[in-house]
Amino acid sequence: MESHEWHERTEEGVRYYRANRHANKWTFITTLKTDPDWETVDPVPEALWRELRDVLWRKYQRKRCPWKFIEDIDKMLGDEPKPEGR
Repeated sequence: MESHEWHERTEEGVRYYRANRHANKWTFITTLKTDPDWETVDPVPEALWRELRDVLWRKYQRKRCPWKFIEDIDKMLGDEPKPEGR
């Protein structure tokens, strides 16, 4: 299992996100800095998928993440490049 984490400042305070990949399936959980309990995010909004893609892109550039992860998320979001000649 692989985990990828990031955080952002909100009106509620600092919110942490964690995306776990296990058996080719992604799960998202979130918590506030002041709250010790993690909550599952279901359904996952598109904005979170785009944040995860950005995190993975930065990791890929440092050779810490395989390109396949980014391709899979692009396919899911419909951002995959069109084949040439069509």
